[in-house]
Amino acid sequence: MLRARNNFLNFGFVKAPFLVSPETKQQVAAEVERLITEHGVRRDLVFEQTGDTPRRMRNVRQHEIARYGEVVPTVYRSPELRAALGEIAGEEVLECPYEPEQCVITELVKDGDTHGWHWDDYSFALVWVIDCPPLEDGGFVQCVPRTTWNKADPQLHRQFVNQPIYSLELTPGDLYFMRTDTTLHRVYPVHNGRRLIINMGYAARRDLLKDIDHGTMDTLWEGGQ
Repeated sequence: MLRARNNFLNFGFVKAPFLVSPETKQQVAAEVERLITEHGVRRDLVFEQTGDTPRRMRNVRQHEIARYGEVVPTVYRSPELRAALGEIAGEEVLECPYEPEQCVITELVKDGDTHGWHWDDYSFALVWVIDCPPLEDGGFVQCVPRTTWNKADPQLHRQFVNQPIYSLELTPGDLYFMRTDTTLHRVYPVHNGRRLIINMGYAARRDLLKDIDHGTMDTLWEGGQ
């Protein structure tokens, strides 16, 4: 846990597959597979607020996860899991007050599918990797820590020059924990295979005092095909 906390503070992310048991991973994976098959919606959008970066993916929203899932909502609300995340973060980790960002399933399967460069409105995300192609086929995560999101002028290229870009190789069964509001991040485009994850978003105490514009998420959910 100490090593995980140091990596999290230094790089804005850390792989943490040790946080949950293999049995829990299997149960979450089975439910995510069912939900993406039954309720996945295709989205192909570009977001000005993040420098015209693309979102090419299939999603299942929090609304469907809460209505049709059982395992995922239970795991998300686990106080033991949040306590472990708080130990890594060095601060309290809270359920996200904006429900659409609590849990989101994302599948990248077409050539060029990506979750382009972006920040999140809230401080933390725990990402469960259900399926992922080998490194040479894309689907890995890239991060730029210690950055600030100005939605009116994101200046992505300036962020890349001012801070190093770190890349994280992933395999099925991995979990990674990220400081998402100050870590610019993206998923490298997939060129073969499939990347399937569920993102669990969490808040810090300071987030509850912010006046947060949820425009990017609202646009994403309006853009389904």
